[in-house]
Amino acid sequence: MESIKEIAARIRELREVCDYSQEKLAEELGIDVELYVGYEQNGDFPISVIYEIANKFKVDFNELISGEESRINTYQVVRRGQGKTVSRIPGYRFKDLAFRYADKIMQPLLVTLEPTDEPAELVTHAGQEFNLVLKGSIELVFEEKVIILGEGDSIYFNPTYPHGQRCHGDSKARFLTVIAE
Repeated sequence: MESIKEIAARIRELREVCDYSQEKLAEELGIDVELYVGYEQNGDFPISVIYEIANKFKVDFNELISGEESRINTYQVVRRGQGKTVSRIPGYRFKDLAFRYADKIMQPLLVTLEPTDEPAELVTHAGQEFNLVLKGSIELVFEEKVIILGEGDSIYFNPTYPHGQRCHGDSKARFLTVIAE
């Protein structure tokens, strides 16, 4: 995915601006050097490693993911390749949340959704949630709204509001979700 490669390019640039070699950064993150070099070359950084890098260099996690400054309150969608935010609602910066959880790495969960006609099951929970669509598209039902996310789109939202995801279309959908509670 082009958007994943763009994230890797931003990480590489950040590393170079901060005068870090691949070896030094890998060592400080506790990652095998060859594995880290592969992340930069292939653009397949795990979300948890991106989060660690954002904390290490004290940059906004969302800016590293989307390439732009972000503020969220209820929800925010970042569209792949458009370089801008859709449905921005003024609120607090995501990095404020990141610093609050600086001592806790948020582990991603990979979700696969099958095509279905069933409505999304609505749930609520504490914290903040981030979804990144890797394949296909998902339908996010949120606050009585339906938001369609395609490959490379991401969304941050406040999951204390009822929400649910389901596959959109006739092909399986896969997305990464990270929840900070």
